[in-house]
Amino acid sequence: MATQHLSLPGARDGASPAAQATQDPRSAQRNARAHQRENGHSHALWLLAVLAVTLVVGLLVSLVAPTASAVVSSAPARTAALPHAVSAAVGQVDPAAPAPDAPAEPDAPAVTTPVTWGVRPADTVHGTDRPNYAYGLDPGTSLDDAIIVSNYTEGPLTFRVYAADGYMTEAGELDLLPAGEESQALGSWVTFEAEDVTIEGGGTAVVPFTVTVPADATPGDYAAGVVSSLLVENAEGVSVDRRLGSRMHLRVAGDLVPAVVVDDVSVTYDGTLNPFAAGSAVVTFTVTNDGNTRLAPGQSVRVAGPWGAGAQSAPRVDLPEMLPGTSLTRTVTVDGVWPLGRVKGSVTVSAEVVTAIGAADAAPLPVAPATGSASTIAVPWSALALLVLVVGGVVLQRRGARRRHASDERKVAEAVAQALKERDEQPVV
Repeated sequence: MATQHLSLPGARDGASPAAQATQDPRSAQRNARAHQRENGHSHALWLLAVLAVTLVVGLLVSLVAPTASAVVSSAPARTAALPHAVSAAVGQVDPAAPAPDAPAEPDAPAVTTPVTWGVRPADTVHGTDRPNYAYGLDPGTSLDDAIIVSNYTEGPLTFRVYAADGYMTEAGELDLLPAGEESQALGSWVTFEAEDVTIEGGGTAVVPFTVTVPADATPGDYAAGVVSSLLVENAEGVSVDRRLGSRMHLRVAGDLVPAVVVDDVSVTYDGTLNPFAAGSAVVTFTVTNDGNTRLAPGQSVRVAGPWGAGAQSAPRVDLPEMLPGTSLTRTVTVDGVWPLGRVKGSVTVSAEVVTAIGAADAAPLPVAPATGSASTIAVPWSALALLVLVVGGVVLQRRGARRRHASDERKVAEAVAQALKERDEQPVV
């Protein structure tokens, strides 16, 4: 029987894929897969290098950026008032300074010449060199006091003297009701012997008044002002009512119940474009003096993520002295807050009762702290955008690798098929 021998061309370095497949089709497949793995490893190393550079750049930017700090912003207001401080609106005023203007009463005589005058509490049994008036009375009792009005002009001036209820402005300042508005509390309890007083040029007058507390007056603190008023015609020929006065505080004896409330708390988050930097939280809240005593409150604000993570606090900022029943709204911005999905702003307000005149030795009244909180969603949009870019790059890289893998597989299969075809077509020796 004749024996047939099948011989194939030997494989050589630099031979074509078809020749290599002719020598060993499986070896050609292994070589192609090894090439694919090398390509995949190189792409993975490239991607890791890009991520490392991105992290380093982000960390450098976050280190170079200003450090996180807490900033407090609020409506224009003074710091917490001392128990008997004189307000800018009602209190002792430099005699040379112009007085604030108020609408004129149509039936009052107008003065057309520039005027200056001053007022201050008189020295009486209730005190000397006082910045303002402060009393403590029982319901149904009264007292007598006086105000000094000085005329610093050369001619005689006629002043109207009266008292008006005090109230707090949105900025936290004590102001008085306008001349045409009727007082309902302490302002209506003050009476003068005469509504008008005429003072010669360079002269001074002591104007007495009486404070009478109604028998059914509710215990607690009240505020008012003793005012001297003068109609002055300005440069435009319009008569305005200029007022100078001194603040008056009265504490009616009885059951004192100090209380402070925090409500209407809201928080918003403001992120940054840098995915490696913290943002800021803006906390708005309202403080209300819900008791019947004057309070000197102070607030603290804390912002934190879930379970207290990344907590940041604003420095304590004193609120102005608050009268009973008044409310103030404040806004605090806290920097250095990280977007941890949800951030919570917590507000704690403590307060002290303002000591009444003549009661320095009395035991201080405790005031329970008030708290309020709110939360908001804090999404790290910049970090998510970076993550999307990274994931997108990985997906594109893997898709490209799969396409290259499929292309290499096709080339190997074609090479193997071509090698087998060439083998089958070779003559049998």
